[in-house]
Amino acid sequence: MHTNDGAETAQAMGRLLADSYTLYLKTHNFHWNVTGPMFSTLHVLFEQHYTELALAVDEIAERIRALGFPAPGTYREFSALTSIEEPDGTPSATEMLEALVDDQKTVVGAARSVLDVAEASGDPASVDLAVRRIELHEKNAWMLRSHLE
Repeated sequence: MHTNDGAETAQAMGRLLADSYTLYLKTHNFHWNVTGPMFSTLHVLFEQHYTELALAVDEIAERIRALGFPAPGTYREFSALTSIEEPDGTPSATEMLEALVDDQKTVVGAARSVLDVAEASGDPASVDLAVRRIELHEKNAWMLRSHLE
């Protein structure tokens, strides 16, 4: 049974969208600027991650629209909504990995917020999207973390 008109879910999705888009940009930045002995591996891994995020942000935004709300879509809006921090300068490859592991966890947290609100409001489509995002970002965090061991 729906306990709200989708506004709470759309708001939580907006934060997930902002975190996902900011992570997309950060990962793309790191793809361009990574150096060192892990260059080839990380260049490819970062490309896989930002390519998937490019598709994900579209799906998230379209879900917000399907709920009947405008999707945030400007840097100003994303900056106000995101919990992902932008790097200062160009971090080392290890610093990039550490930051991205933390950022993957941040996106998992945003997706869990969507999951909680969507479950409470009886919105299985948003629940499904949130669960898929959680699974993917937990996997990405593991892959990134594995390079630090």
